[in-house]
Amino acid sequence: MLSRLKTPQSLLTSRFHFKRHLATSLNLTPKIDDFSVKNEPVLSYLNGSEERKQLENALKHYTNTCTEIPLIIDGNELKSDNVRYQFAPFDHSKKVAKYYWASNEQINDAINKSLMRRAQWERIPLSEKIKIFLKAGDLVSGKYRSHLNAATMLGQAKTVIQAEIDSAAELADFFRFNAFFAKELCKYQPISENKSEVLNMFRYRGIEGFIASISPFNFTAIGGNLASAPALMGNVVLWKPSDTALLSNYLIYKLLVEAGMPPGVINFVPSDGPTFGDTVTSSSHLAGINFTGSVATFKHLWKQTSAKLDTYRNYPRLVGECGGKNYHFVHPSADVETVVNATIRSAFEFGGQKCSACSRLYVPRSLWPKIKEGLVSVAQKIKVGSPLEYDTYFSAVIDEKAFKRITSYIEHAKNTSSLSLVFGGKYDSSLGYYIHPTIVETKDPKDRIIQEEIFGPVLTAFVYDDSKVYETIKLLDETSGYALTGAIFGSDEEFLTKATELLKMSAGNFYVNDKSTGSVVGQQPFGGGRLSGTNDKAGGPHYLLRWTSPQNVKQSFIPQKQWSYPYMSS
Repeated sequence: MLSRLKTPQSLLTSRFHFKRHLATSLNLTPKIDDFSVKNEPVLSYLNGSEERKQLENALKHYTNTCTEIPLIIDGNELKSDNVRYQFAPFDHSKKVAKYYWASNEQINDAINKSLMRRAQWERIPLSEKIKIFLKAGDLVSGKYRSHLNAATMLGQAKTVIQAEIDSAAELADFFRFNAFFAKELCKYQPISENKSEVLNMFRYRGIEGFIASISPFNFTAIGGNLASAPALMGNVVLWKPSDTALLSNYLIYKLLVEAGMPPGVINFVPSDGPTFGDTVTSSSHLAGINFTGSVATFKHLWKQTSAKLDTYRNYPRLVGECGGKNYHFVHPSADVETVVNATIRSAFEFGGQKCSACSRLYVPRSLWPKIKEGLVSVAQKIKVGSPLEYDTYFSAVIDEKAFKRITSYIEHAKNTSSLSLVFGGKYDSSLGYYIHPTIVETKDPKDRIIQEEIFGPVLTAFVYDDSKVYETIKLLDETSGYALTGAIFGSDEEFLTKATELLKMSAGNFYVNDKSTGSVVGQQPFGGGRLSGTNDKAGGPHYLLRWTSPQNVKQSFIPQKQWSYPYMSS
């Protein structure tokens, strides 16, 4: 009765007070301090520099220590009966870390514990989550920098500059740019034509259930991103790191906790791959899989998920990045020196163990003699050795399985009449899994060496007739099932324009007169299509949208007096 005695203006004031209370109390329009971010500088590690001194101290510590790494479920450190070791790829007698594989029961326990934490974590304002991520970025670039780099060098055989680009600069960038993109997402609000009558509001929620994050060995930063990006948007995560990146990934977990990540939001569960996959896909609470790895594994997980679709509370989101068979295509107008240096870097940095590494090279016959000479001249100068020696260009490949796979392609090249060895072909696993840079020329543009992903320091060149530029571009596009990265080289503007359009679907990251590797967070968001994955662009604003379930809230301030429409009356 009292409400009927109010004046229209007082009623309007009351309604707006209620509107503000709902929007604020439910965090529908979160207040986030505005901030900007920029890419973390890559340090030089020159002789006598402070960063070099700190790195060498960290290397001494981890070289003389076999770090014990527990399972971490709901913040509790646990062990299992399945004890494993991480070895240094460049000296496989050296134990870098001792760790434990989670059992099926422990993985299920992690699922249950994470679900108990989900609602509480999801309710924490995004502004508070952003603070955690910004602090994590500062810990990477400061306190943890030398430790992350040392762990990546020892455990994954990266040289100092490759470790710095990855586990320091890129990891810090992922934390900071994801926080920035989350803040920017909240600036969108739907149209409210008359706010005195109706207010439309939009909020980002986590997804009911848990996210299974499965990360690779080759980039420390990818592990940090796969585990943390879903958490930023309000999800809980089971993180299965690669067995060959345990030490560096464990340090990421520790720094996230130090930055303020609550227990149970991210659970650190190293485990046997099939055991982990079988367990998470069998849970009705699976909300998504965040994956980087092989095509075969991602397809298997997708099939497992599809087969159990009727059991899930949600349609699980599958985000995958599965590698590539990346190309450099050279036009007769290209600058030879640029082609040579860009191809050497793209094909052989980190021993070709990058999803984006150049693996196939298409060269016009007129330029092949000079390009071949240049490639061989530089390859002869490349030192393959310990990553702890500063003049090493790349070190050993990651493990025995990779060594056998890569060397099988080298032997295939040595024993196939349509293939010829231009340079290299040497390998030795007596101390570490060392494979020297190898360059192959093929007369068969569909040989498996130029179609299949090798993930090692093997580059295959196909020489084409100068008059068949566009026929060869068509051949290139049809040769591989992957579509991750690619690059074209030339100074002819008509060619560059036409080739960029013709190769539009051949790569998610496309380069003109630059190498096919080296994407930077915020500058070149990364991902590809076809067999290369779902192209959700890690390092860009769209990636976070995959890990949120948005909700639109409509609040009305005008009493509804009619059930019928005017046209219905006579």
